[in-house]
Amino acid sequence: MSKQSIETVLLIEDNFGDARLLREMFNEQGSHDIELTHVECISDAEKYLAERAVGIVLLDLGLPDVQGLEAVRRAHAAAPHIPLVVLSGLDDESMAVQALQVGAQDYLIKGQIAPRELLRALRYAIERKIIEETLFAEKERVQVTLDCISDAVICTDISGNITFLNLVAEKMTGWSLQETVGRPMAEAFRTVDITSRDPIPNSMERAVEQDRTGHLPLNCILIRRDGFEIHIEDSVGSIHDRQGQLTGAVIVFRDVSVARAMTQQMAYSAQHDFLTGLPNRLLLSDRVSQSIALARRHLCQVAVLFLDLDGLKHINDSLGHSIGDKLLQSIAKRLVNCVRAPDTVSRQGGDEFVVLLQEVQQAEDAAITARRVLQAVAEPHSIDQHDLHVTSSMGVSVYPDDGLDAETLIKNADTAMYQAKENGRQSYQFFRPAMNARAVEQHSIEEHLRCALERQELALHYQPKIDVKTRAITGAEALVRWTHPTRGSVAPAQFIPVVEDCGLILPVGGWVLREACAQARAWMDADLPVKSMAVNVSAIQFRDENFLEDLFAILSETGLDPRLLELELTESVLMKRVESTASILQTLRERGVQVAVDDFGTGYSSLSYLYKFPLDALKIDQSFVRQITTTPDETTIVSAIISMGRSLKLRVVAEGVETPEVLAFLQARECDEAQGYYFSHPVPAQQFARLLEAQ
Repeated sequence: MSKQSIETVLLIEDNFGDARLLREMFNEQGSHDIELTHVECISDAEKYLAERAVGIVLLDLGLPDVQGLEAVRRAHAAAPHIPLVVLSGLDDESMAVQALQVGAQDYLIKGQIAPRELLRALRYAIERKIIEETLFAEKERVQVTLDCISDAVICTDISGNITFLNLVAEKMTGWSLQETVGRPMAEAFRTVDITSRDPIPNSMERAVEQDRTGHLPLNCILIRRDGFEIHIEDSVGSIHDRQGQLTGAVIVFRDVSVARAMTQQMAYSAQHDFLTGLPNRLLLSDRVSQSIALARRHLCQVAVLFLDLDGLKHINDSLGHSIGDKLLQSIAKRLVNCVRAPDTVSRQGGDEFVVLLQEVQQAEDAAITARRVLQAVAEPHSIDQHDLHVTSSMGVSVYPDDGLDAETLIKNADTAMYQAKENGRQSYQFFRPAMNARAVEQHSIEEHLRCALERQELALHYQPKIDVKTRAITGAEALVRWTHPTRGSVAPAQFIPVVEDCGLILPVGGWVLREACAQARAWMDADLPVKSMAVNVSAIQFRDENFLEDLFAILSETGLDPRLLELELTESVLMKRVESTASILQTLRERGVQVAVDDFGTGYSSLSYLYKFPLDALKIDQSFVRQITTTPDETTIVSAIISMGRSLKLRVVAEGVETPEVLAFLQARECDEAQGYYFSHPVPAQQFARLLEAQ
């Protein structure tokens, strides 16, 4: 099965701050399609669940009308078939165990789960609930079947000779009543212990001797007449006449082979992934712990490889989850073929796998396996007449250097995997302690960013765009800056990626757009000659269903002429969902808002969209512009972009102009506009106003 999708969530939480934080954690992972409903008490939740179905329930243990395990019981009773995840501020292992026993799928501690881990935990909870419901249904079907089957019955006289068999007993033993009447019980009813294979003493004789009810030992096997073996359970009792005199014994037994197999299957399923058959997280953790114990005795190492697939979501979206599931099964087989028999390949859920390498002599051994796995995954997978291509990113941790227990090793390998993704994917990365420090630092930045808007720590600086011919200021580009009360100025490269990753891009992007429009209007009111205000728009903003509505509301609120606003979009944003992109751009064109392609030449670089989309400008990426005078290839690229823009009647803006030589080159090629440090760094609004006044 592919990654479980989460569509609707019911949050039962009386703390509005915690509720808001959870909503932001969903948003920051780009999960804007999740419908989150918030109620404050269990009574409201019961009413809501009685009328509506949800995908998963998040439950706080400290509610105003009920607390602790009673809250779990009531929530589970209100929606017994819906996954339930408990939220608690207390790290109470005993409470966690009890919560799972009364119906919860997981127990999360507030403040100790990262945003990206939250969705993963919820997906895993949904998967566990699906497994639980499936196994319960199977168990019920088996139980009903067993209840409908008549038991086998054999009777003997006081001497232990058979006097009766019913039809079921005939079938199970392979002997007929006519053949066995008068024969000793042991001839037709042969039983042995499943483990030792020793004969089991005659339970009928014991029942006669002791004159009381008894049972066969556990793990008893009945050997049928033809040698076939049947797992049985039984009950043995003595038979009396009217005077109470002992006359014989009766045994009632049943075939429990199916129930035993189901028990074994349930035990297997509890420790294995139901799609691939690989060990799951529970079994993996146990095996890592065993491997660590073995490594201590043999003075060797253990390696953990955390693997995440790149490209599975696109295959699921385009070809369907059935194809995606078969792809996961194909990948699982290849991973198993990449390792030794003592090693373990585990599926964690979704598109994540973990490989455990036992008794590793040196780290390079793990690197060799990592490279082999990357190559095996990347080779085409032929599934239902499709040649599918996916790649993977992998993190590696090694015992004892990177952790002394299973949880730490897996966590650190996961951390290294995310570093591998950032380094370009289709690669592996060994864990380094600095990665944890970086993760902690990023989390700290994220926490402070959440308060930055409220505390008015964000500000806009403006960089002028210059007419290459006249040197006049043609407009401004708004750039966000952050001044932390204790850290001071935080570099944009340090905090902007965090804004994009943690779900703050919508509120921050909306604030930037509103502030920039208000500032442009203020300059116009002051008769300062600003001709346009450029604002960068992220992919998440552009794809938000309320983007156009919010944009035009801001223009109306600030009173800025739409013709003075220029939105800067990257090529990658434009090329996703081409049809909806064209519709949005057409609406912007009709209302007068200008659109520029930012960082042109670094993205898809597909010329077809330049003809399809209503665009106004191309901004040449500064990586090309800065090397104009030193790298001939960059000179050719910039010249070609300027020529192409002119032929398409698009305004061309060169970014990163820092020297007079570069400016002279742009003037010679008749580039329209330029911006960069040669003219001005981004400056606060008041300083930019002085530039306009001087002009």
